[in-house]
Amino acid sequence: MPYTVVVAPDSFKGSATATAVAGALAAGWSSVRPDDRLVLAPMADGGEGTLDAFDVAVPGSVRHPITVLGPAGAAVDASWLSLPDGTAVVELAETSGLSHMPALAPLDAHTFGFGQAIAAALDAGATGLLLAIGGSASTDGGVGALAALGARFADATGRPIRLGNRGLGTLARADLSGLPALPPGGVRILSDVTNPLLGTTGAAAVFGPQKGATPEQVAGLESGLVRLARVLGGGQVPGARPVRPGTPGAGAAGGTGYGLLAWGAQLAPGSAAVGDALGLPALVRTADAVITGEGRFDTQSAAGKVPAYVSQLARDGGIPALLAAGAIDAETEGFAAAASLSALAGGAEGAMAEPERWARAAGAALAATVR
Repeated sequence: MPYTVVVAPDSFKGSATATAVAGALAAGWSSVRPDDRLVLAPMADGGEGTLDAFDVAVPGSVRHPITVLGPAGAAVDASWLSLPDGTAVVELAETSGLSHMPALAPLDAHTFGFGQAIAAALDAGATGLLLAIGGSASTDGGVGALAALGARFADATGRPIRLGNRGLGTLARADLSGLPALPPGGVRILSDVTNPLLGTTGAAAVFGPQKGATPEQVAGLESGLVRLARVLGGGQVPGARPVRPGTPGAGAAGGTGYGLLAWGAQLAPGSAAVGDALGLPALVRTADAVITGEGRFDTQSAAGKVPAYVSQLARDGGIPALLAAGAIDAETEGFAAAASLSALAGGAEGAMAEPERWARAAGAALAATVR
């Protein structure tokens, strides 16, 4: 009998968008089971592609182009999204993400442009903010974004510190009283990262190497974040909300989670927020199977990322969840079947060179498992 299959992958970062992956998986599936009904629901978890997911999911959304200071110091053309209810969605990856780095600069990359986009949304009258903070190029603790919004961070002489984590090494005082008031609908941080700010599972240790940091530079990044936590956590900073460095999610986006929490923002599960906007829970309840995936399925995937969220919806609905990923580096318990693009392509290089081709092959391989 024909199946109804919901196809809800995340983007394959640096390789293919969630929309492209969903289309390729569906094409591959249909080549094996042409009578099945495929429902495409490209997903995001607060990282790259979150703005696109909301744009597709919410009728009446409007994109607003903006030019900001990128993480490497050059101008970046980006956008933010207004929803019909007055909420604005701002994506850090669009303004301050790794894709805007011509060369990785872990000590100097910053989030100033992200703050500029937030300020633009507030100036336009946004009544609430959804801040998607995945894909950051920096480890600046969110200081760049807060500075763009009106906060002051100074050295011992009272001079503003330079942007980036390198500037945190001279941080002596801060003043957050210049930040705008939170909008009536509040500020929610969309992230599925639960890492704290500091320590072996913190922003520098876990994510610093992904942004190009050597072991020595990781130690420097950690030192800068320790200094930031000491200054903001002393209870003497005007306008700052008290935030413990150990708060789950404070380490998201190079500590941007910590900085936004000090403004008064609240953490929210990114996958669930996007899924609700898409109406994904209702779609899954009417389906016979669901396909999800991401570029690399590893031990962090279980911590609320798109595959974990979608597979939980499938379990709740009593239907099988199938996984397609660029690479699979963890046990796929909870999935009825799994397909690795790298395995199908004979290596990661081939899979990344032609992601849609191998996503189609993965869709066909998963369809062949249905009996």
